[in-house]
Amino acid sequence: MTKERPDTTTDETTDDDAPKFFHYVKKNKIAESAVMGTHVVALCGEVFPVTKSAKPGSPVCPECKKIYDGLRPGD
Repeated sequence: MTKERPDTTTDETTDDDAPKFFHYVKKNKIAESAVMGTHVVALCGEVFPVTKSAKPGSPVCPECKKIYDGLRPGD
């Protein structure tokens, strides 16, 4: 008898190591994080280093989107 172990994934990654969601981050912090490896804080509070850039149509963190949509232009 063979027992199968279920696949385990985290909330932030998928099978191809791509993030499950992309987060909204202050634009001026993205390049710094990508070059220096520093961590950024997303609108939703998630803290992480920038390792990938979103492509058009990439899934966006629903909490970040909700906060972003509530901001006034220029905030």
